[in-house]
Amino acid sequence: MANLSGKTLFITGASRGIGLAIGLRAARDGANVAIAAKTDQPHPKLEGTIHTAAEAIETAGGRALPLLVDVRDEDAVKTALDRTAEAFGGIDIVVNNASAISLTRTPQTEMKRYDLMHQINARGTYMVSKYAIPYLQKSDNPHILMLSPPLDMAEKWFAPHLAYTMAKFGMSLCVLGLAGELRKSGIAVNALWPRTTIATAAVRNILGGEALIEASRTPEILADAAHAIFLKPSRDFTGQFLIDDTFLAGEGVTEFSKYRVTPGVPLAPDFFVPDASVAPPDALA
Repeated sequence: MANLSGKTLFITGASRGIGLAIGLRAARDGANVAIAAKTDQPHPKLEGTIHTAAEAIETAGGRALPLLVDVRDEDAVKTALDRTAEAFGGIDIVVNNASAISLTRTPQTEMKRYDLMHQINARGTYMVSKYAIPYLQKSDNPHILMLSPPLDMAEKWFAPHLAYTMAKFGMSLCVLGLAGELRKSGIAVNALWPRTTIATAAVRNILGGEALIEASRTPEILADAAHAIFLKPSRDFTGQFLIDDTFLAGEGVTEFSKYRVTPGVPLAPDFFVPDASVAPPDALA
């Protein structure tokens, strides 16, 4: 498959950041993009809404369907998938990008925050994937992609923020299980994770402000990696836990400086990248 022209993507959390970048990359091919997110009205601390994202998708060359969806709401998820298939004639790709983060230690983690992370990250990913399966089974090259990390069961990832790590790894457990469960159906299920921090609202507002933004890569590195994943034959490429720059290097990409927010600023490593994962030559230079 040369490009994603005419393919339909259902992307959670696509009103901004990584989800929107993945949608825009697909739109450049002429894809259809369902923007399933919670931001319907402008937010004082968050750029973009489902409507501004839809405008951007259509400006980039795709067709857009803005959908107000809380991935914790079972009826909302089912209705959004139904509306997407009805609008575009089916669903080919599902991107589970919606996620909640709170980097607190156990005594400081309120149970309502624990519940929120698990409901959005693990349960939301499971539920969106579950209800998308009947549509994906009708596609000729169906993919499910989770924006979640490799299952590296190291104490250092759990001890500082147990609740968040459990919720995020819950998304990755969905990859492990669904890849095996859906292999005979020809539905690919993979995970993609960044080696460095990515310039998103979460990084700016929660993790480190503008200083960390400057030490980050742009969401386009994940968008380009996701695009390459979606072009893979779904029956042959599944169950993979991919780090963005390593995967892109394997696809022939040699120039990574274009993804830097600020040239010359050392890149900040992201959580959950296994120690055994080595960056491609000169990728971090």
